[in-house]
Amino acid sequence: MEWIKIFESAVEAQHTLRENVPQRFVVKGKTVCLVLRENELYAFENKCPHNGESLSNGAINYMGEVVCPWHGYRFNIKTGRECAERCRDLETFPVKQNSDGVFIAVV
Repeated sequence: MEWIKIFESAVEAQHTLRENVPQRFVVKGKTVCLVLRENELYAFENKCPHNGESLSNGAINYMGEVVCPWHGYRFNIKTGRECAERCRDLETFPVKQNSDGVFIAVV
């Protein structure tokens, strides 16, 4: 696992991302979706495991789930778990921040 810097600081992340709005990023050739929710940053694969739609085109509901815009599949942004177990769970990526910046771990 390699830690990749995605923001110079937590302040930069908060200025770049809008609360509860999924955003697509490419990190080391991997397309990931980032979500800022309640001052925490979550990262998970951007492609819905059900039918391949980009989850960055989806929405975050009040339960902290990303909702796929095609068929409404819902995934917990912390764990990646699909709420009704209709498909595999999302791959999630650890995020950490320190004085050097904000980092995401990708394989």
